Amino acid sequence: MAITIAIPKETRSGETRVAATPDTVKKWTAAGITVRIESGAGLGAAITDQAFIDAGAQIAKSAVDAIAAADIVLKVRGPEAAEIAALKSGAQVIALLDAYREKDTLTALAKAGAAAYAMEFVPRITRAQVMDALSSQANLAGYRAVIDAAAIYGKAFPMMMTAAGTVAPAKTFIMGVGVAGLQAIATARRLGAVVSATDVRPATKEQVESLGAKFTAVEDEEFKNAQTAGGYAKEMSAEYKAKQAALVTAHIAKQDIVITTALIPGRAAPILVTKEQVASMKPGSVIIDLAAPQGGNVEGCVPDQIVDVNGVKIYGPTNIVTAIASDASALYAKNLQAFVGLLITKDGALAPDFEDEILKAALITKDGAIVHPNLQS
Repeated sequence: MAITIAIPKETRSGETRVAATPDTVKKWTAAGITVRIESGAGLGAAITDQAFIDAGAQIAKSAVDAIAAADIVLKVRGPEAAEIAALKSGAQVIALLDAYREKDTLTALAKAGAAAYAMEFVPRITRAQVMDALSSQANLAGYRAVIDAAAIYGKAFPMMMTAAGTVAPAKTFIMGVGVAGLQAIATARRLGAVVSATDVRPATKEQVESLGAKFTAVEDEEFKNAQTAGGYAKEMSAEYKAKQAALVTAHIAKQDIVITTALIPGRAAPILVTKEQVASMKPGSVIIDLAAPQGGNVEGCVPDQIVDVNGVKIYGPTNIVTAIASDASALYAKNLQAFVGLLITKDGALAPDFEDEILKAALITKDGAIVHPNLQS
């Protein structure tokens, strides 16, 4: 029996990405898979219904029409109530579920009998790199953060030597050197800024310096052990935070641009920039807070608004990659395509191996229950 994949249109406010592209649709339809896409699903990412039709997809009039007979449902964000109600029992649902914060969605998926997978839980192992949606989206977020900072900043980024005088380069400080932070460093350097960066994980020092930026951190014993086996930053002690804050305070007062990216899975974002540090910055300076969706790294940040604090502008976008939805969708769709490959056998049957380490790590609901150990109440 042929497998059907459904891609509904995203309905969350401001969400313009889509979970498939003509390229991924072509590969599925070539393998005999039926793909049903809700009309208009790709428009926010500049993909027309006709482009999907040309790739072999069927266009459904509504989300319910697309989902009703689907074996696999692909989303960017978690499904909403009407979409969950339309699922057939046993459907495989794959999305960025925001599992730690959207417990009601998980409960509803479990009650609907869906096997739901959170793309943010895909483990950071070599075999799963092509499925790492957090990294693919964070890479673009780091790039876009610098572009947004340049747009808000009232001066040029690079040094310019002209007959009328010299324009000094923008001093840019990246706080949190994960995927987003590294791309922010690279982008700021390309624009000609003088870049420095900090992170609590010791492995990032070499990465920062390899990109031509200066590394700034308190390098004590706690710093040397501040990284989990999965590559994430650990929550630091109050003592370390105080020492790091003292080091950063003098540095931050000299910066034109600050970009914060520090996130800890399942927890509120740590405060990296205090009100006092914001007040120490020169009027005209810009802070971009990429941790705004989890509470923010910057005191005074208001999600999705530019806040002016005595001439210092703080901007905390909650879904920055929607500004480049076409590229964000293309990368995310490739992540999903690789993940879907784990659910389907070489013979074209839907037969997920729930003991596979990737599926096991990402599986949230199954057989009417929430099964992920990190989400057990």
